[in-house]
Amino acid sequence: MTIGVLALQGDAREHTAALADLGEGSRPVRTPGDLDGLSGLVLPGGESTTLSMLLESSGLFDPLSGALRAGLPAFGTCAGMILLASTVLDGRSDQRRFGMIDLTVRRNGYGRQAASFEKELSVSGFDSPVPAVFIRAPVVETVGPDVDVLACLDGARPVLCRQGRVLVSAFHPELTSDRRLHRMFVAMTKTEC
Repeated sequence: MTIGVLALQGDAREHTAALADLGEGSRPVRTPGDLDGLSGLVLPGGESTTLSMLLESSGLFDPLSGALRAGLPAFGTCAGMILLASTVLDGRSDQRRFGMIDLTVRRNGYGRQAASFEKELSVSGFDSPVPAVFIRAPVVETVGPDVDVLACLDGARPVLCRQGRVLVSAFHPELTSDRRLHRMFVAMTKTEC
């Protein structure tokens, strides 16, 4: 089984390293043909409007949208969360999204680069906190009824959510040595929903 890592811009290398730490095969996804035979796809952090434009110019947006709608498991971190959300606030009017998880997110909701921070998060089902790195992170404004909130920041704002075969985080788990969220995603790629 091979997990794809969207490699148009952003932290693709860090996600690839996290998957390798778990002994999972992965490959970069840059063209529609790279989607063939994947068991799941990571949409990394980066700059969401740039990723949206690159998905369009590479011809990847529509094939990827079709694969997601057909059930391809996805893990979106930071900008990946924005791309997978149903509604995006403070984005460009031409910014496209996949609408695969019923969330309304606000781009850069926690502030600009200088406002980046780290926190320990309690995650549902985990016996110890998860380190989380927030960099120009999106804020989840609303959560749909079919979305499971797995972690909140300071007990208030959702920052880790799952709906069916889609897992999203407002933070960057790939920038820490804790691989539990990647392990959770790998398990999602091996089960039927």
